[in-house]
Amino acid sequence: MPHRLRIGLTGGIASGKSTVSKCFTELGVPVIDADDSARLVVAPGQVGLLEVTNRFGVGILTASGELDRRTLRDIIFAEPDRRRQLEAILHPLIRADMEKRAAAAEGPYEVFAIPLLVEGGSTARIDRILVVDVPEELQVERVVGRDGGTLEQARAILAAQASRASRLRAADDVLANSGTLAELREAVHILHERYLGFARRHMETGST
Repeated sequence: MPHRLRIGLTGGIASGKSTVSKCFTELGVPVIDADDSARLVVAPGQVGLLEVTNRFGVGILTASGELDRRTLRDIIFAEPDRRRQLEAILHPLIRADMEKRAAAAEGPYEVFAIPLLVEGGSTARIDRILVVDVPEELQVERVVGRDGGTLEQARAILAAQASRASRLRAADDVLANSGTLAELREAVHILHERYLGFARRHMETGST
């Protein structure tokens, strides 16, 4: 029997992925969030934190022995090769944790929330890609408003991700998120009804 239909939810920073995930959760759909797994695998006592510390040094730890995410982020943004080293350590651990949680979840289909789905080449385990889309200038405004920092820093973060055009090319479904929360909820509900139909066909035939 094939696995349940998997929807890969992705989008650029500050596009509203977390809000969309919450909408799906409210509809009874299990959301397997890569960010949750990423935090878990580098928690104190986990092998991921040990491997990251061995690679990057104890300077990436706080005084209490937890990962200092800001320090690590500064390192990998300054040195792209270091970012690739970090991904080589963490991505297999994150994927394994997501698969474990997916196997234990119940629901008509599953949403895999993966911010770097397009960049990371993880699409092989996904049946459909849902992109939350907003104009890039709106992303910049939201990042500055949410995280502080400068316009230049926000634009640098966007530049390190897949372009809006490349995400849209990869998308099976696009969810525009430049309107109101009510409009977004309604759009998610419409998608949910479509996905329920896809999920039934997927379990019967192994395809959408």
